[in-house]
Amino acid sequence: MAGKRGPSIRRELLLKSREAALNAVQTFNNPLTTFKAETFIVLMNIAWTYLLHAYYRRGGIDYRYVKQGSKPRRFDRTNAGAIKHWELERCLNDDACPVDRPTKQNLRFLIGLRHEIEHHKSAGSDQSFSGRYLACCLNYERYICELFDEKYSLGDNPAFTLNFRDLRIPKAPDESGFSLPSNVAKYVQEFDATLEEADFQSAYFSYRTIFVPKLVNHRGQADRAIEFVSADSELAKEVDKQYWVQKEVERPKFLPKQIVDVMKGEGFTNFGMHQHTQLWKMLDAKNPGKGYGVTVANGWYWYERWVEEVRRHCWANQDSYKDSETGLAA
Repeated sequence: MAGKRGPSIRRELLLKSREAALNAVQTFNNPLTTFKAETFIVLMNIAWTYLLHAYYRRGGIDYRYVKQGSKPRRFDRTNAGAIKHWELERCLNDDACPVDRPTKQNLRFLIGLRHEIEHHKSAGSDQSFSGRYLACCLNYERYICELFDEKYSLGDNPAFTLNFRDLRIPKAPDESGFSLPSNVAKYVQEFDATLEEADFQSAYFSYRTIFVPKLVNHRGQADRAIEFVSADSELAKEVDKQYWVQKEVERPKFLPKQIVDVMKGEGFTNFGMHQHTQLWKMLDAKNPGKGYGVTVANGWYWYERWVEEVRRHCWANQDSYKDSETGLAA
């Protein structure tokens, strides 16, 4: 694949990649667009594919599909005769792929999500995974600059999108009039259950921020909509502490039997009190510093964070917790 035309083709791939990424973000941010999620994912898929094709081309790695066992070597072609090139997932699976694991997981999640919402509007998909969409954009910016040059950066665009409403806590799905379709919710649970904790918590997989309104301004200071403070500052520590206090107070509390009943209702019929006890002991989940629960009137109650942890565990071990004849949980 090397040759005189190589550099120009690489540049063309990079320019197409950037344009696809820009269109993905512009479409998602367009207030008139109602079909955001799938459009964003399709365009970012193209952007990442061209980016990795440019990287492989520079390294002399052939990213064309070759017919197995053909001598001389022959390439797979479309019905119209064009040579087939690697799709994004094949690019990610190659040993030479330069992308780190959390970023790969982010892209694999989006690829799978697109399959679940393909050909129909999936209520809630635009809002529910915004942290993962944002991580995809930030990862793209990071890699196009690291692998090629800062001149390809898209980071000069406005850092904050103006809105017609104040930043506030979004409504829960049932309050907003939508809920994720069962197939999408099931896909998310199954995918997240396969992730290692470090990948799930990584900002490269999902970018999460906390916003706190600043109610007092001092004259002479820059009047920015968003200000950043050091993560180890006293202000940041206090904000983080208050956030967790508010978050956990608002969440319902569960007894162990309630959690077991929920898991059984979702199809994990072999998950009982014994398995629940083994799990929390293994994870030291009653350690107050982990934030999974609280002691109330000499009794231990679990927060919803623990319910989600149990659910991920059950999906990751579904062969043990489901009867073969029951099939998949709804």
